[in-house]
Amino acid sequence: MAGPVVSDRIWTVPNLLSMLRLLGVPLFLWLILGPQADWWALLVLALAGISDWLDGKIARAWDQASKLGQILDPLADRLYIFAALLGLVLRGIIPWWLMGILVLRDLIILGALPLLRHFGYGPLPVNFAGKAATLCLLYSFPLLFIAGYASIVGDVARIIGWAFALWGTALYWWAGLLYAVQGLRLIDQTRRDERADRTGLRTGSRDSDRARGHSADRPDPTAPETADGNPGAAPEGPDVPGLPDQGRTRP
Repeated sequence: MAGPVVSDRIWTVPNLLSMLRLLGVPLFLWLILGPQADWWALLVLALAGISDWLDGKIARAWDQASKLGQILDPLADRLYIFAALLGLVLRGIIPWWLMGILVLRDLIILGALPLLRHFGYGPLPVNFAGKAATLCLLYSFPLLFIAGYASIVGDVARIIGWAFALWGTALYWWAGLLYAVQGLRLIDQTRRDERADRTGLRTGSRDSDRARGHSADRPDPTAPETADGNPGAAPEGPDVPGLPDQGRTRP
């Protein structure tokens, strides 16, 4: 069965939802770091998650999948993750090393894009492990914000939030490893195809030269032989030594 058609359209409903989700990133970060209105920030994050789910459903139902959407959708997810990590770190809720581990993975993936483009490939599609990792991380951030409040609810939220954060971090790197394996396979396949093309061209050239050489040296079975036994031109006229005159009238 053929997959959904990916168009070059820009102004589609899913793309508009992705753009609105991107506009919510600075608002989300300001709510965390400015007035520290955590509940409003969590509302923005929840709306971003709903729009993320909604634009995927609309793109599939209305055949509005687009190349721009394939870029905007994961970009918005990564920016929300970065903004939430930055807010949690600056608020002293999570350590810097957790943010460093997650950002390092994205920097490696970003650095691999020029290599993929050199071999004719664009960004790789999001795999299931990447989607699961993003989901776990986006679940963990609200819980870790709630964990900042001293209460029984905060203690429970801290345990569950860290479980989601650590599991999401492991899946995030596993997804990155899968991207690396997929990219290396694509590059290896491209190189093998290029070598096969070059070998085919050289082999075809040699076969052509060999065929021309054989045709030049091969005797023509329809040509008569000369006196020395080699093929040659047919003798002109009817007088051939040793043969009677055929078709001639005697005087």
